[in-house]
Amino acid sequence: MSVDFDVAVIGGGPGGYIAAIRAAQLGMKTVCIDDWKTDGKPAPGGTCTNVGCIPSKALLEASSHYELAKEGFAHFGVGIKGVELDVSRMQARRASVVRQNNDGIAFLFRKNKITFFNGTGSFAGCRDGEYRIDVTGDEPRQFTCTHVIVATGSKPRAWPGVPFDEKRVLSNTGVLAMEAVPESLAIIGAGVVGLEMGSVWRRLGAAVTLFEAQPALLAGADRQIAMEAQKQLTRQGLTIYTGATVRKVEPVDGGVAIEYDDAQGQVAKAVFDKLLVSIGRVPYTQGLGAENVGLKRDERGFVAVDGQCRTNLKNVWAIGDVVRGPMLAHKAEEEGVAVAERIAGKYGHVDYRAIPWVVYTHPEIAWVGRTEEELAEAGVIFRVGTFPFMANGRARTMGTTEGFVKILADAKTDEVLGVHMIGPMVSELIAEAVMAMTFKATSEDIARICHAHPTLSEAVREAALAVDGRALNM
Repeated sequence: MSVDFDVAVIGGGPGGYIAAIRAAQLGMKTVCIDDWKTDGKPAPGGTCTNVGCIPSKALLEASSHYELAKEGFAHFGVGIKGVELDVSRMQARRASVVRQNNDGIAFLFRKNKITFFNGTGSFAGCRDGEYRIDVTGDEPRQFTCTHVIVATGSKPRAWPGVPFDEKRVLSNTGVLAMEAVPESLAIIGAGVVGLEMGSVWRRLGAAVTLFEAQPALLAGADRQIAMEAQKQLTRQGLTIYTGATVRKVEPVDGGVAIEYDDAQGQVAKAVFDKLLVSIGRVPYTQGLGAENVGLKRDERGFVAVDGQCRTNLKNVWAIGDVVRGPMLAHKAEEEGVAVAERIAGKYGHVDYRAIPWVVYTHPEIAWVGRTEEELAEAGVIFRVGTFPFMANGRARTMGTTEGFVKILADAKTDEVLGVHMIGPMVSELIAEAVMAMTFKATSEDIARICHAHPTLSEAVREAALAVDGRALNM
C-alpha cells in the first residue's frame, strides 16, 4: 500500500493547524482535516477561532467601546451625545473578524502546501504500520498516512438533563451569537468564559448574575488577585454568588428557572431570560473511530498520552484539549509544534511550568507559575513583591489604575516562581513574566532591566524591586 501522506492532522483548531504548518515546514507531506463550517463554507480554526477566543475578544472590545462612549470618555473631556447600541452590527463585525481568521488559516495551508479536507476525519484501520483515514463530508475521501496527530479539541459540558438549545439555555456558541440584549442573564460557572461573557452583556445593559460553586472566585488564581477581581467586577455591576450550589435548572415560559443553595445554605429561586452554562468542557472524540485501531482513552474520556504527547499506538500523537492539561489555545499550539518536531526527529519542547493564563475582563487578569497558596502548602520559603497600577504614570494617563502586579521569588535563590497580575493590558505584560520564568530569571534580573517610561511594564519592574523592598515609585 502506498502512503499518501507523512502526517495527518485530525482537527484544525490552534493545536491542529499549527501542528500541520510546522510539519510542512519540516518537509513532511501533510494533510489537515477539519469539519467546521460557517454559512456553508469551510471554517478552519476550531472552537478558538469560531466560537471561542476570537469572537469573544471581538465582543469584549466592542462592548468596552460602547461603555466608554456612554460613560467613560467624558472623564477625558470628550463629550458624546446620542450613543446608540446596534447589536446586529456588532455581531456582523464579530462574524467578519472570525471569517478573516478562517481565511487566514486557509491561506497558511496553501502557502505551506498543506492539503486540507473539510469533513470529519476518523481512523478506519491500520496495516503494516500505515493508518487508513476516512473523511466524511461533502466530498468523502480515504487516504493512508504514517503519522497521525489527533487534535479534535473539546466541547462544552451541558447541565445534566438540560441540553443546550442555544435560545434560552446557552453554551459559549449561543451566548456569542445573541442578537439582542436580554434583560437578565444567569451564568453557572464563574470561570474564564463566565466572567468574560458576563462582562460583555453587563456592559451592553443586561442584569448578569453568576453562580459559582467554589467558595471563592477563580480557584486556580492567586487568592489576592481573585479577591481583587471579585471586588472590581462586583463594583461594575456583576452579581456574583460564590459557594452557590445550583440544585435545579428548568426552562420555563419566557426564560429559565434556577433553584440554588446560597453560601449560607438557604434555598433560593430565580427566573432569568437566558442562561449560560459554563461548567467546563469535555474532550471531543465523537466520530474519531478510536475503537477501530485500539486508541486508548482514560476514565474521563481524554486520549491517553505520555509526557511527549505519544498515545498507546505507534506514530499516533494527541494534543490540545483532547489530552490532559489546561484547555488553552496556546498550550495546544506549543504541543502541536513540539509533536511535529518530534516526528521529524528533532527535540520538541513544552515548558508546562510557564504556560500563562489570561482572563480578558476589565481589569484584565493574568498569571503564570505557582500561587502564594501553592508555595506555602509545598513548604517553599519565598518573598513577595507587589506594585499597584495606581502608582504607575502610564496607567494614570489611561485612566485605568485598578489592580497590581505581584511577583513571588524563592527566598534563597531569588528565582521567580510565579507572577500574578490584575490591571490594564496585563494580557500583554504577562509575556515578560513567561520569558523570565522560562529562562529561570531572578527578581533581581527583572529589576535590573531598563523598562521604557512611561509604560505599564514599569509596574512589573517595580514589583520585582519590591521583592527586595526597594520599589522606587511607592
